[in-house]
Amino acid sequence: MANFQELKSAGFNFHKENKFDEAEKCYEEALRLNDKNAEVHNLLGIINLQKGNTDLALKWVEKAISLEKNAYFYETLFQVYIKKSDFQKIVDIEHEVEGLFPTDFSLIFNIALANKNLNNIQDGIYYYKKAIEIDENSYDAWFNLSHLYGIEGETHEAVKALEVCRNLKPDDKDTEYFYSIALLRIKDYDRGLKHFEQRFCKDIAIASQNKTYPNKALYENLWNGEDISNKTIFVYYEAGFGDIIMFARYFPLLKQRCKKIILKIPQPLTKLFLENPQLGVDEVIDNFIPERDLDFDVHIPMLSLPYALGLKGNNVFIGHEGYLICDENKKLEYNKKCFDTKKMKIGIKWQGNTYYDVDRVIPTEAFFPLIENLLNTQFYSFQTFEGSEEVKKLTDRYDVIDIGKGLKDFSMTSAALSNLDLVICNDTSLAHLAGALNIPCIITLPYEVNWRWHTDLSVCDWYDSVKLFRQKSVGNWKSVFDEVLEVLTKNGF
Repeated sequence: MANFQELKSAGFNFHKENKFDEAEKCYEEALRLNDKNAEVHNLLGIINLQKGNTDLALKWVEKAISLEKNAYFYETLFQVYIKKSDFQKIVDIEHEVEGLFPTDFSLIFNIALANKNLNNIQDGIYYYKKAIEIDENSYDAWFNLSHLYGIEGETHEAVKALEVCRNLKPDDKDTEYFYSIALLRIKDYDRGLKHFEQRFCKDIAIASQNKTYPNKALYENLWNGEDISNKTIFVYYEAGFGDIIMFARYFPLLKQRCKKIILKIPQPLTKLFLENPQLGVDEVIDNFIPERDLDFDVHIPMLSLPYALGLKGNNVFIGHEGYLICDENKKLEYNKKCFDTKKMKIGIKWQGNTYYDVDRVIPTEAFFPLIENLLNTQFYSFQTFEGSEEVKKLTDRYDVIDIGKGLKDFSMTSAALSNLDLVICNDTSLAHLAGALNIPCIITLPYEVNWRWHTDLSVCDWYDSVKLFRQKSVGNWKSVFDEVLEVLTKNGF
């Protein structure tokens, strides 16, 4: 009959070969001979973790730790908690583990990770910094630290952390991209726009156009700012509706530099751009056009325009006073149909595209205090598509007019929007449209603020008509709307 050590060794060999059932059997037989061996309990925890049996894995590793407080066992425990997304359990014992193993990088790093996932931002920063004290060359620790600095608005510290990341991983495109975002956040556009050219969506946009127009949309004729006074440029979108509206401010300047602009955008934006000839766009396309029917000399994705145009400093914010107009006839039609009232007219929206970010979504209940306390005010829902099912929570309770259900494109939206006294919405395309139309707008921001709103939220550099209000803590929309209500009640907009 095999002894304890032989069974343990056999189990370990099976384990190395990923023969989990055979290994598990050997380990369990070994424990029948010596049930106080902490290492074998931990190995059974590892096997069950690998097999996806997290509850059983937890049972085994907890037994191992009860027998011996070993750093390796705590690492297994942390991996079980991470697999179960039970980050609070890690935080609950962080001080115990830190006291036992203050120089164990992996344990300290995972404590930082748990705090990061629980939005304990300051604690996450503390533990990532401790991890870096143990291993100053950990890219992951520096990178995660930069992210938490960014959330807290300590953006200069985020830049410094990312500069370390760039030294640790030279020429890494992800690092370059996030470095650019940090630079843009502190309004260092001279450097930020250069590094922003490493963004992933740019590569996708160029590759997509190259596939559609393989003989014309070549990397060789990508516009980089050279003289194109006698040439036609093909500009195409690469991001969301809000980005397209925001970067439309650069078309008049581009028109001064070229002979002709051909713009490819999504169909919901087509009519809006056609109604704005002052932008200087000569041709707008929103569907497939065969290569033989499309003639251009150079091409560029839309978000590269400020860099290619060579804009420096505050020149990046050209058009901040508004650069779009609506169709006046459509505006009048909407006025007669929906906005013929002497009350203050406020449009609201709470949700954009959640594929990229759910933190920006506002619970519709957050608007209740505004509707209840702002007297002589008519509210209008501009929510469309995803999130529009929530409008019933408002219309069942209050006299809120649902404009969004009839809006089919941004031309209609701009016309309806232009009848308002104020827009209150999340960080979404409606906010960019209001700003571009120079309509008073309040943008309610989550705690982690997008780069374009910068660090000083007392001003909005992109749009004169916009004011910014940020959460006081992660997920706390009440603080935002309390502040908005106070401002509107005391001062108006």
